[in-house]
Amino acid sequence: MATQAPANAKPLFYNQLEPVSSQLHQQLKIRPIEKAPHLGATHAVPLTVDEFVVAQRDYPIVFSVGESPVPLALMGLNEGVNVFVSEDGEMLNPTYLPAYVRRYPFMLARLRRESDELSLCFDPTSEAVGTFEEGAPLFEGEKPADTLNDILKFCEDFEIAAQRTNAFMTEIAQAGLLMDGEVAIQPDGVAQPYVYRGFQMVDEEKVRNLDAETLHRLHQNGALTLVTAHLFSLSLMREVFGRQLAQGKVPEQQLAQPADVGA
Repeated sequence: MATQAPANAKPLFYNQLEPVSSQLHQQLKIRPIEKAPHLGATHAVPLTVDEFVVAQRDYPIVFSVGESPVPLALMGLNEGVNVFVSEDGEMLNPTYLPAYVRRYPFMLARLRRESDELSLCFDPTSEAVGTFEEGAPLFEGEKPADTLNDILKFCEDFEIAAQRTNAFMTEIAQAGLLMDGEVAIQPDGVAQPYVYRGFQMVDEEKVRNLDAETLHRLHQNGALTLVTAHLFSLSLMREVFGRQLAQGKVPEQQLAQPADVGA
C-alpha cells in the first residue's frame, strides 16, 4: 500500500525540475488546471502535520515503511487506484486537497548537494506553466510578479511544515509508537477478507501505556493531538474500500485470497 521510495527517485508527480529564472522565464504564465491525470493514478500522497486535523475528515492517514517514514493521505488502498479522482483526473467530490498536490508544479529544491540553499523550481513538463495567451505571468520584466511571490511563499510555508512533520515523526519513533499496519475488511457475501499491509500506524495500546513524562511531553508539543487525528482517520479505511468496490477497482486476485499491497 505505502512502500519505501527508491533512492534518488524524483519527487512524486515531478518529471523534471528546472530552477525559475528571471532571465529565461520572463514570458511564462501559470494557468489553473482543472484535471490532474497524474493524481488519478496515485493512491497515497505525502501529508504534513499541519494538515492532519482537516485531512482526517476525508482520508485515512498512515505512515510509509522504511527508515524515514512520512505521513500519507490514502486516496485508495491499492497501487494506481484513487477513488477521489476520475480516470481523466477530475476530482469526484469536494474533498480536501493536500498541500503537496496544490504546490505542483513548483517546489523548493536543493540544486547542489554541498549547499543547504533551496531554489524555487518547477516541472517544465506540466501543462500548468507555459507561454500561453491566458494565465497569470510569473514575471513583470525581470521582477517577480505577485503570482510568483505567492507561489514562493506557499512553497516556503510547505518546507516549514515539512520540518515540523520531521520533528513529529522523530518524536513518535523515539517513543516507540509505530508498528506495522494491517487492515482486514470482510464484506458481506465474501468468503475471504481483503487484507491490506505495507504501511505503518501508531500502536494505540502503546499510547495508552505511555509513562506520565512522555505523555505530558507529547501533549505539550502537540504530538498527541496529531496521533489522535491519525487514529481517528483509520476508520475511513472501510469507506475508501467501499468506494473502490463500488467503482470496480478491487483487484480480481483479492477476491480469492488475502493479498499484500505495496512492494
